[in-house]
Parts: sequence; C-alpha cells; structure tokens
Amino acid sequence: MELGNNTRISEFLLLGFSDDLEQQSLIYGLFLSMYLITVLGNLLITLAIISDSHLHTPMYFFLCNLSFADICFTSTTVPKMLVNIQTQSKVIAYTGCITQIYFVLLFAEMDNFLLAVMAYDRFVAICDPLHYTVIMNPWLCGLLLLGSWTVSVLHALLQIFMALQLSFCTDLEIPHFFCELNQVVQIACSENFLNDLVVYFAPVLLATGSLTGILYSYSKILSAIHGMSSAQGRSKAFSTCASHLSVVSLFYGTGLGVYVGSARVHSSHSTAAASVMYTVVTPHAEPLHLLSEE
Repeated sequence: MELGNNTRISEFLLLGFSDDLEQQSLIYGLFLSMYLITVLGNLLITLAIISDSHLHTPMYFFLCNLSFADICFTSTTVPKMLVNIQTQSKVIAYTGCITQIYFVLLFAEMDNFLLAVMAYDRFVAICDPLHYTVIMNPWLCGLLLLGSWTVSVLHALLQIFMALQLSFCTDLEIPHFFCELNQVVQIACSENFLNDLVVYFAPVLLATGSLTGILYSYSKILSAIHGMSSAQGRSKAFSTCASHLSVVSLFYGTGLGVYVGSARVHSSHSTAAASVMYTVVTPHAEPLHLLSEE
C-alpha cells in the first residue's frame, strides 16, 4: 500500500497498555495465565464432548464449536501481544495486521451466530420437547453451523476488502494491544463514506439480527416456563436459560463496550479493559459457564 509521499507501509505499531517494564511483566504473566487457562479449558471441553457418545446432542455439538471458535478467537490476539512484550517490540507487519483483523472478525461473528443458534436450540427443547429430536436433526444442525461459518467468512472478507482500500500518512500507531479494525480506520488519512458505512454498520446489523433472534427465543421460553406445572421442571429450565443469558450479556455487553470505545478518536483505559474482557475473559467464561449448567 502506498502513502501520500510514495513510501510503502510495511508495519504498524501496537501501543499496548503501558511502557513501564514492571507493569509489562505483570500484564505478561496475567495474560499468559488467562490464555493458557482459556485454551486448555476449551480444549478439554471439546475433547470431552467428542469422546463421550452421550454428549453427542445438538446442544453439546454447538457448545463444542463455540469452544473451538473461542480458542481461535483468543489465539488470534493474545500470542502476538505476549511476543511483543517479551521482545520489547511494538511492531506488527502490515500483512500480519490485516490477517489479525480478518480472524478477529471471523471468530467474533462465529460466537455471535453460535449464541443465537444455541438460543434457538433451547427454544425448541423447552417449547416443543416432544418434537425436539425431529426438529434438531443432524441435517439442520449441520446447516445452521454451515450458515454461521458462511456468513462469518463473507462478513470478514468484506471488511478486509474495505480495510485494504484505506491509505495511511504518517500516523501508524494503533492505540491497542491488537489490530482492531475501528482503530485502524481512525488512523487512516483517507476518507471514504462507503468504507466507514460498511465498517461501522455491518457488525451492528449482524449483532442486532442475532440478538433479536435470541431475545425472541427467550421471550417464548419464558412464556413456556411460566406455563409449566412442575416446579422442578421450571427450575431446571430456568437454570439452563439463565446460564445462557449470562453468557449472552457478557458477550454483547463487552462487545458493545469495545465498539463504542474504539469509535472514539482517542482510545481510553476503559476501552482497553472492555477489549480484554471481550478477547480474553469472554472466551474463557462462555463454554465453562454453559457447561456447568448442563
């Protein structure tokens, strides 16, 4: 990519959290521990589901895919940050930045769609239990997963295509610990209304669609729970739904914090904190919380 002075962009600088060596050591240890726990925890969940035939049900099928997406999601951002801290370098190659943006968008959207699909699964299980196995058959589960991957890949490709149209002048510093698309758009010196529209509107449209589906499913679920005659049945159904809703709140709450914060011209500590929750804490908490209630 060419700049206004005809010099070629080869790298960006990730400013991270702090330049203080003691704080960097603390951040390194904290993120390394959280990353290892996240990867190992999700990997164990995936292996347990795959190896146990009793867990080969639609809910665990989607939970397994959520664990896989979360491993990939956190592995897209954290290892590069750890390497930069260890080597005392803030550099990320231009191609590396674009690649990181692509996979962050891809796996974030997969989480988005999988949470919606899991809400639909709970809706069928509670509102129409007698026909659950007929409705949630392997063909439909595979189709829902394929649809989630297809839309996620296409959305990430669209955003990357728009990012490749950006040009940069002299400010190549990204006030973040990874290449976050909105922050990259902020430092670009080119102005393109279509780029901005796609970058900011497309994620909102997809998230709103999934969240609307989740809220609709749970409105029906709550009505069904209210009509149950068995107190034990109500308690079990509500417990399962509460765990999923808490994960939904964590995912969309932190996602909204990152989106709103990164849209500002200047990044803040609150934006960084939301990004940590979104990229590290949420992938760790999602499958474990859902599994604990199953």
